[in-house]
Amino acid sequence: MEDNRNYSRKEDKIMSKQASQFQKIVMSFGYRGKEIFKPLNTGRIDEYVSCVREWIANIFFYTKNGTTIMIDAGYNYERLAEKMGWIDIDPSEIRHILITHQDTDHVGAVERDSDGLFRNAKLYLSETENRYMTGEVRRKGIFGLYKLPMVQTDNEKELLYDGQRLMINDIKIDCIQVPGHTWGHMVYLIDDAYLFTGDTLWLGADGGYSFINSLAEDNDLSKRSLKKLEEILRNKGVRPKIITGHTGWTDDLDFAFAHIDEVCNSLRKQKPHDPDAPYDGYDESDDTEEKARTVLLAKQKQYPREV
Repeated sequence: MEDNRNYSRKEDKIMSKQASQFQKIVMSFGYRGKEIFKPLNTGRIDEYVSCVREWIANIFFYTKNGTTIMIDAGYNYERLAEKMGWIDIDPSEIRHILITHQDTDHVGAVERDSDGLFRNAKLYLSETENRYMTGEVRRKGIFGLYKLPMVQTDNEKELLYDGQRLMINDIKIDCIQVPGHTWGHMVYLIDDAYLFTGDTLWLGADGGYSFINSLAEDNDLSKRSLKKLEEILRNKGVRPKIITGHTGWTDDLDFAFAHIDEVCNSLRKQKPHDPDAPYDGYDESDDTEEKARTVLLAKQKQYPREV
């Protein structure tokens, strides 16, 4: 793991607003038409899980017995409060945010230059991932060519460890560290019924793959982590709804882990063709309040693999 504690302090100030806008422009141009990003629209998966769409990314909310836990904090996104209103969640009432990893599109709303919607929330993240936030290591993407700005937040943090079980009121959370996309990426199995995978798993039309090759710290490590994750789920005998940060969800374990020895290749259009994938994931014109209130979010459809 690379130590980058001596990188320029000037770069620290290039925080989430600028990084979010940079991604909106550059990633929209680079990925459109390739069927890479397939975010869910704002709405509900079921009575427990709802989500907000922020361009290509989703943030999620798990609600049980009056407690709502937020999973990831998304971009520094100007419409977040508005869209949370579509699913009847008040940002000021969020007290717990599980962070899968610290990339711009997963922590932007809790950075110092954000709108401060979640000032009173505690952040939960892996001890290893926190090293990006302290400046001990520097996050790289785009095949290592782009360095993300260091995340700065004033929120209280609780550091987690692989295999730890966390209880928030009567909500059970199993924390599973799956390094590869980032060095300390963590996924969360909640009440044995929902697995929030962040950027560990990419759901294609013919099944799950290791997440996008160009954005990983170590693609081989990512594949090994997915194999570990599958073994944990099968050994526990659970079949949760598997919910990803960018490509929807599935409740089919075999489908989810179908191709985890392969990596999603961001340099080409995906095969098989997914007719449900948006041309440009940053185009939110079909994400509306009416749909959020009336349409449940369907799982990823399966299409046969092309030979």
